[in-house]
Amino acid sequence: MQFSIREEQRADAPAFQADFELTDHRGIVQTDEDFAGRWLLVFFGFANCPDVCPTTLAEVAAVMDALGSDAAKVQPLFISIDPERDTPEKLAEFVPAFEADIVGLTGTADQIKRTSETFRVYFEKIEEAASPNGYTMGHSSQLFLFDPQGGYVGAWTYGTSAEEIVSDLRARM
Repeated sequence: MQFSIREEQRADAPAFQADFELTDHRGIVQTDEDFAGRWLLVFFGFANCPDVCPTTLAEVAAVMDALGSDAAKVQPLFISIDPERDTPEKLAEFVPAFEADIVGLTGTADQIKRTSETFRVYFEKIEEAASPNGYTMGHSSQLFLFDPQGGYVGAWTYGTSAEEIVSDLRARM
């Protein structure tokens, strides 16, 4: 199984908590507290990503579909690491294409930096003339799982199948 667990160093103390205040793809400010009581599937990426991000979000959509009625207990989040291009309007075009009730979140460069530090993810702007606006983004590519109290449970590596994720998620729910 590809689920990496840095969890349960102590059963009552997750490694870290989901903590953010960002603007969703409808222009509404959302915080981690708005999703309390639901499992969170969180992925950091950017809308102009040519492969990793759409592939992962397609897997998330397959997970949500496979969960059936249990999908109501799970909220997938896509947090942009490209605030320069990924406005709420851009995310409103991008995330609904996956038909999985994914909430796209973005913010100022400072908000994204603080959020990435909280979640312990890496990202950087990479100059690339052939990319939109002359750059692309390098970034961590794991799919995070948080429990209904916002505590970190673990992460699946890029390429983990929807079937593996569903199996593990169902066992935890």
